[in-house]
Amino acid sequence: MPTMQRLNTTEADFWPRLEALTAWEGVADEAITATVREILAQVRRRGDAALLEYTQRFDRLDAGQAADLEIPVDRRRQALAMLPAEQRAALETAAARIRTYAERQKLESWSVAEADGTVLGQRVTPLDRVGLYVPGGKAAYPSSVLMNAIPAKVAGVPEVVMVAPAPGGELNELVLAAATVAGVDRVFTLGGAQAVAALAYGTATVPRVDKIVGPGNIYVAAAKRQVFGVVGIDMIAGPSEILVVCDGLTDPDWIAMDLFSQAEHDEDAQPILVSADVAFMERVVASVERLLPEMERRAVIEASLTRRAVLIQVRDLAEAAEVVNFIAPEHLELSLERPEEWLPAIRHAGAIFMGRYTAEALGDYCAGPNHVLPTSRTARFSSPLGVYDFQKRTSLIHCSPAGAAMLGRTASILARGEGLTAHARSAELRLERT
Repeated sequence: MPTMQRLNTTEADFWPRLEALTAWEGVADEAITATVREILAQVRRRGDAALLEYTQRFDRLDAGQAADLEIPVDRRRQALAMLPAEQRAALETAAARIRTYAERQKLESWSVAEADGTVLGQRVTPLDRVGLYVPGGKAAYPSSVLMNAIPAKVAGVPEVVMVAPAPGGELNELVLAAATVAGVDRVFTLGGAQAVAALAYGTATVPRVDKIVGPGNIYVAAAKRQVFGVVGIDMIAGPSEILVVCDGLTDPDWIAMDLFSQAEHDEDAQPILVSADVAFMERVVASVERLLPEMERRAVIEASLTRRAVLIQVRDLAEAAEVVNFIAPEHLELSLERPEEWLPAIRHAGAIFMGRYTAEALGDYCAGPNHVLPTSRTARFSSPLGVYDFQKRTSLIHCSPAGAAMLGRTASILARGEGLTAHARSAELRLERT
């Protein structure tokens, strides 16, 4: 059975120990960085030929030509048509809820006319083309297809290009069906850093995109980091996290399973329980020990609990909020009687699941809000993926003659103060005509 680490806020070294336990260094080592750099360079220089070589080497997929890496629309539609009715209904229900939530996020263009006739505004437009990376290693994630592609489509992105590795030529039918439901335009059986390179630089077969989104392994993360600037990226995500704050009145089995739900992602996932009720935490530990043997992914869960799980005893809920804000968790469950009363105290969290009946797993699949969330304490300054990540904002300025005269004088004074006389004279020339 796993031995989970324990902390108490009354201990003198609590905060340094908490920082050490929650720290995550997700930067690839030099060997991985160098390998990825070479793959990117080869794909950029040799295009499809490099893609075919890397796909054969890493995914054991021998495509005769690059065009064979694309999955035809009819094949994707067939995957949806052949799904068991229950799975199809679940996909479509989740997609509808994600789409409804996303529709509320859309930014709109606006303009305002000033008294002198000058018009200021903002024009909002979608990105032209987006690339979506879908993992195909330890597990396949049709939910990630929905969460990444639907907001892009709601934003108005004309073309979403999906890449997903198919090791040994095996296609995941649920992933293909999700791509159909989400409105993905093109799908390629590509994975790893070579897929990121193809999306960032383009080849004769794979179109170049403006932004790459979606999770991947350390090679994919390193590749996204290296191509950033050539294209936009969503984020460099670390391992999954869940922090549960409980008042001791929730069924301990529920809390144990909520911790498992994130621990089963991978061995580096971090489950955390915060409570002022020590006896309750012991009941949760007992539930963990009783329920763990029956879990299908027991080995992964046990490794996560042993390596990174933390049980934190606090004095009260106010102190629990301090701990939450320090950790800035990806997923926060407020398993409390009146969770809404504590919302004003929470400043940093990717997503907040309120009340005893709101399992974090609901957010992963079908509640509506996006499950692509900031990890590794980045919720202090970043937000969940949303429609706004697929939209650009352009400032609009339309000066009337009177507005040009007023603004020109101000600009001239400031420009000359900075020693930028061409700026000043550009503004001053308009004054002569007003």
